[in-house]
Amino acid sequence: MAVSLTESAARQIKKQLEKRGKGVGLKLGVRKSGCSGYAYTLDYSDAVAADDAVFEDFGVKVIVQQHDLPIIDGIQLDYRREGINEAFQFNNPNVTGSCGCGESFSVEK
Repeated sequence: MAVSLTESAARQIKKQLEKRGKGVGLKLGVRKSGCSGYAYTLDYSDAVAADDAVFEDFGVKVIVQQHDLPIIDGIQLDYRREGINEAFQFNNPNVTGSCGCGESFSVEK
């Protein structure tokens, strides 16, 4: 199982954690949502739970609950600026489809 960050994503996460003033890393997960099935969740993590997996790139930790790993195994989290827009991009090799608005995605079971 693997989750990775680009250098750009790691810089942005570090910046957000420093601005917040605390936290051990970024919590990445999924929730059932939208017309395709799942949506990504991002939050700060102040602790690592017993059922969490921890991945680290460029000195930044990404924390994922074990039950979410099969859906996001192999994902690479990137951070991009395009014009005036900037956002995290999820490069997930498990995605088999997404809804028209980009809000949700599906994976094969």
